[in-house]
Amino acid sequence: MPPWQMGFIIKLNVLGLYLTEPVVYAALAGYPIARKLSLHTWIREFCSGIVEDLLEISNFQKARYEYKPKLPALLAGSLDELDVEMEEAAAAFPGQQELRTMFKHSYGKPAARFVKGKNPKNKHLLNIGVILSGGQAPGGHNVIAGLFDGLKKGNPASKLYGFMGGPSGLINGKHIEIDAELVDEYRNTGGFDMIGSGRDKIETPEQFAASLDTAKKLNLNAIVIIGGDDSNTNAGLLAEYFLDNDAGIQVIGCPKTIDGDLKHTHIEASFGFDTAVKTYSELIGNIARDANSAKKYWHFIKLMGREASHIALEAALQTHPNLCFISEEVAAKRLSLAQIVDQICASVIKRSENKENFGVILVPEGLIEFIPEVRALISELNDIMAQYKTEFDKAKTFSEQKTWLKTKLSPVSDSLFDNFPEEIARQLLIDRDPHGNVQVSLIDTEKLLILLTEKQLAALKAAGKFNGSFSAHGHFFGYEGRAAFPSNFDADYCYTLGFGAFALIAAGLTGYISSVRRLAAPASEWIAGGVPITMLMNMERRKGKNKPVIKKALVDLDGAPFKTFAAMRDELALKTCFRYPSAIQYYGPQEVCGETTITLKLEHEGEK
Repeated sequence: MPPWQMGFIIKLNVLGLYLTEPVVYAALAGYPIARKLSLHTWIREFCSGIVEDLLEISNFQKARYEYKPKLPALLAGSLDELDVEMEEAAAAFPGQQELRTMFKHSYGKPAARFVKGKNPKNKHLLNIGVILSGGQAPGGHNVIAGLFDGLKKGNPASKLYGFMGGPSGLINGKHIEIDAELVDEYRNTGGFDMIGSGRDKIETPEQFAASLDTAKKLNLNAIVIIGGDDSNTNAGLLAEYFLDNDAGIQVIGCPKTIDGDLKHTHIEASFGFDTAVKTYSELIGNIARDANSAKKYWHFIKLMGREASHIALEAALQTHPNLCFISEEVAAKRLSLAQIVDQICASVIKRSENKENFGVILVPEGLIEFIPEVRALISELNDIMAQYKTEFDKAKTFSEQKTWLKTKLSPVSDSLFDNFPEEIARQLLIDRDPHGNVQVSLIDTEKLLILLTEKQLAALKAAGKFNGSFSAHGHFFGYEGRAAFPSNFDADYCYTLGFGAFALIAAGLTGYISSVRRLAAPASEWIAGGVPITMLMNMERRKGKNKPVIKKALVDLDGAPFKTFAAMRDELALKTCFRYPSAIQYYGPQEVCGETTITLKLEHEGEK
């Protein structure tokens, strides 16, 4: 008996419903694929009374099923009046001759936008596959819902297939047909559990060939890949492969990442950022209120964002913490770890003079890698542990590892490593990721800063330069924001991206990312279209080879969001100015439940 069936029997038996194996097997005979029922639907048919009550969905989830996402006016209208217009020719980042050579079919295509017109292909019979790729982001289910609704609006006989578990589902041919009943169970909900996700990539010749074979077996016209920068880079490569093989199969991407670093002139925000950062901001606001109530704790809060600090910056604009470090600024100013600790101590001391021995500090997940001397140390450790792995593995204790490393590290890095608190130094030596790099998300940067601050303040107190108290707590907000119910903005935005992906396919385009502009305006005024994936790419050195990669968008230190925060931070460091955003609002006045991020507002302030 499969484990899930046994587990289900156990749960029923705990409730006093004692069922024998033959009974359960008989009940499961037609489940799940033959009858095409979801687990929830089947359980409701199979069970009654207390079991049904316990497995009932929440009232909020029921209400969210009823929410009708808003579309731009053109997409909301008749498909008989929808066409696509090609805009300016797309230039990638400068000096990208390698890209032109690698993407000989798809490089340099123009951007596209939907306009009023007539495209008879909108109503053609289509078979489309969809993939969720990478980490979860709120709104992914609505991308699928928008794609499904557009496809069925065009031709009710069209079919949508979901590949299970990410790109590996395409490679291995694991799929389900997505029907109306399934879509309706996931509208406006968080997570990627409709079909699951995965971080596999389509890289080898065998994997590309297997993907084409799967697509041909299902008679697919197109594949939609919902993912971040790496996933959409993969989408571009798959589109080029299909063109190379004259397969007649299109590939369209959709921009997903809560980190907010998949941005471009045509892609004003990646989906999921709005919901995730509002979720984190609620939690930060709650902690700030608690800090202001207890008046005796400093809270160091690490937030998602390894390579870009968009989440930390938006959360700072939302909540007004006492300090927020922006990794990009730390790198630009070449701030040392000691200088960062100095800033923290200065705020703690000044606030203690006002009898405010509490505060909130935001720290981006990737901050530690942006501090020049720490970045150099991590780079040295990555190289040493890759080159001398066998020797390193012989050192069984941390003390032995540290002694051995002294023979390999540069004097500057050795001194820094030697001064790290032991629990943090140990984290720098943990198992590497598949690329051979330290797993930054597993390093407790917030604890490092707490320990170093404690040490420095103790020395200052001994010297009579600090008379306050310092007690700190560390937090890391990550998974809490990745699968939340999407905000109304993300519900609308994702639905538009999915519907737009269908329209791009109907227009015959491939190698494009579905895009929406004017996101700070009401949804009816959004401008939907597509941008060529190669327009977002540059060549980067990966594993000793030049590879095409969608360039990550870092925080712009000359942009309005950062400048707005920079203008207020001196006051925030000294005074208690906390802002409490509260939970995401789904119902109520438009100015409350339809509010976009402050980042988006500032970036598009003054637009008409």
